[in-house]
Amino acid sequence: MMIGRVAELWRYPVKSLGGERVEHIDIGPRGVVGDRLWAVRDLERDVTASARRVPGLLTAAARYVGPLSPDAGPGNVPEVAITFPDGSELSSSDSAVNAKLSEVAGREVRLTALPPAEDTSLHRLSKHERENMSIAALRSDFGLGEEEGFPDVSMYRIADLATLSRYSTPPGTFVDLAPVHVLSTRSLATIGADVAGDPLDVRRFRPNVLITLDDPTDGLPESHWTGGDLTVGGAVLEVTMPTIRCVVPSRAQPGLEVDRRITKAVANRAQRRLGSNCWVKSGGSVAVGDAVALRPEKHHLLAGAARRTKRFGFGLVTSAADRLSR
Repeated sequence: MMIGRVAELWRYPVKSLGGERVEHIDIGPRGVVGDRLWAVRDLERDVTASARRVPGLLTAAARYVGPLSPDAGPGNVPEVAITFPDGSELSSSDSAVNAKLSEVAGREVRLTALPPAEDTSLHRLSKHERENMSIAALRSDFGLGEEEGFPDVSMYRIADLATLSRYSTPPGTFVDLAPVHVLSTRSLATIGADVAGDPLDVRRFRPNVLITLDDPTDGLPESHWTGGDLTVGGAVLEVTMPTIRCVVPSRAQPGLEVDRRITKAVANRAQRRLGSNCWVKSGGSVAVGDAVALRPEKHHLLAGAARRTKRFGFGLVTSAADRLSR
């Protein structure tokens, strides 16, 4: 079933920095080619830095200096140029780039290229991360009020939960979890209407693929896509789960001020879920203007029952842990 077209395409050469809008992307087994092949390492905490806890990173943006080769990926990371808030630009090959990144981060950091897939040293949870996996820290990441409950994570696959228990990012990638993030212009407009009356800037939500729908009758259309397949240009994506939102959309970026109303609006209107996390069923090329088709979930009743069972179990665990942490 045709549902719309590709409105915008984005890739983010450096995790947690601003990205680049492009007219064409290639999607492979690991997701968008060139997406998050670099990250910023917090040296004191020995962790891959995230804009959730280092918001200054979003004030810088990265782009590739030349065309990407088809084999760009783990262990083969092309040069990037980083633009800083003062308008200066430094290459990833410039020895001064780490000091400049440390300045915007407010702590000592180092730009780090994605290592070969078999090297998990930058993905394994560090001692600092293991010792600071507290409920209080997670509440801060999600911007939860004192009495707010945790987002529903029952849609997480067991394999993904197992990965997250061992690694800060899945080996072979610097994405947090899903290889491809899809969002609709309709959802942006819905949340924007609750915040300021206008659609929100897409940069706040950092999708790879922004879709405009032919018949946007639902305010949050992606909420009905889970379990289905999206054909986007020449690629087929498995819509595995909604995207659970943390505090990042409320952070400041170039031309965008801090706006905590966004976190509240996403929580109230969409239960902190906006957009879709997708895994790659088959890769291919995608260009702006390409058609988008949806094949809905086949066994939605069985899948819904399984998610309800997982939701009940996760609810008991997080509720107990939350009470014990206060």
